[in-house]
Amino acid sequence: MIDNSTVSTDSKLGGFGFNTPFEEQIKYLQQKLRLPTERWDDITGRAHDRAFIVAGAAKADLLADLHAELARRATDGKGLEAFRKEFKAIVAKHGWTGWTGEGTKEGEAWRTRIIYQTNMATSYAAGRYAQMSDPEVLKLHPYWRYIHSDGVLNPRQQHLNWHGLTLLASHPFWQTHFAPNGIGCQCRITSVTRREGEASARAGLGEPPDGWDKIDPKTGEQVGIGKGFGYAPGANVNASLQSLIDDKLIKLDAPIGAAMWESLKSVLLQERLVAWQSVFDVTRKTMQAGANAVQVHTVAAATVADLAAHNVVLENAAVWMRDTELMHALRDDKVLRGAAIPDDVWRDLPLHLEAAVPYLDTQDTALIYFIDLGARLGKVAVRMNYNEKGRFDGVRARIVSNFIQTGGMVDQFNQADARYVLLKK
Repeated sequence: MIDNSTVSTDSKLGGFGFNTPFEEQIKYLQQKLRLPTERWDDITGRAHDRAFIVAGAAKADLLADLHAELARRATDGKGLEAFRKEFKAIVAKHGWTGWTGEGTKEGEAWRTRIIYQTNMATSYAAGRYAQMSDPEVLKLHPYWRYIHSDGVLNPRQQHLNWHGLTLLASHPFWQTHFAPNGIGCQCRITSVTRREGEASARAGLGEPPDGWDKIDPKTGEQVGIGKGFGYAPGANVNASLQSLIDDKLIKLDAPIGAAMWESLKSVLLQERLVAWQSVFDVTRKTMQAGANAVQVHTVAAATVADLAAHNVVLENAAVWMRDTELMHALRDDKVLRGAAIPDDVWRDLPLHLEAAVPYLDTQDTALIYFIDLGARLGKVAVRMNYNEKGRFDGVRARIVSNFIQTGGMVDQFNQADARYVLLKK
């Protein structure tokens, strides 16, 4: 069942978007990166501005076809029935089974409606957000107004209460209440002039209702907002994906996480490098550490599988390094002994690990990366499935993942030691 705000007929969804599809709406859909996922709430809130998901769809080619089809429907405006027809063909093409709603006419109609409507509603809202946030538009229309749709059978009372509410675009209300505000919600936001905004204030519509920001413990969102909808679609299209990917990788099983990274590597590697270099630069300058952890690598899918063949099953594919271990690797006595990996290699560590050759250390059960540095090798040791604490995105936590324990320079013949087993990559 769709919450308590279902539209009266599917025919009303055919042209969902309140208007003919427009450039900003289409661009918002097209710019999303495809993330494999098992549950609809694997990512929530503002992460949807950067990520395209369909619950249960984990194969890259399946996601690509579904993504392209929704972008096509936003472009041609042919609506839900056209999407349903192509959805069936895509599912059959990729042999996707076990998805929620499969097996009955009603279930399939429900699932396709949810996928179509949610993507069209949020992309419409994001497109409108982009238009309304334009500085030139804000000069003429500095106020935004909440409009409740009459086209629902069972409207949510809170949404009715917000109808006509007119606030400055900068009001924090819009950070969490920019419609749609739940599955099936057809509310929308429009911009108005200062004169109209001031008139609304005189009419008693210039302040949110008392308790508007109270959190519903059942959803984790403000009262009246559906789970995962407490954000303004389009407000975070330029935000970094690094924290999203870090969080997602430690939730996904290693094979799925590794496959996800492979599909996104060309886009995300630069973001990962920048995040790591900022930590490296501070650590090198101060030689102080606060257990700040940065994800510097994702174990390749082939390496994950090869490790499993050697009876080492990774919890996830993420590889982290803390500034604590980095500081230890940079210490003076290691440099004096000629055992330290050069600073420029440490600073570009994510790039070097992508090119490095992986080995399994059968003696210590560690993942070893040998980095070719000419006459000698850089050796980086990763402790696998390790329960480690640190500061992740500024928050102290303890997670089970893979952590770089140490690194140093070794002679070329070192990797020929019988304890090291070459792994696929």
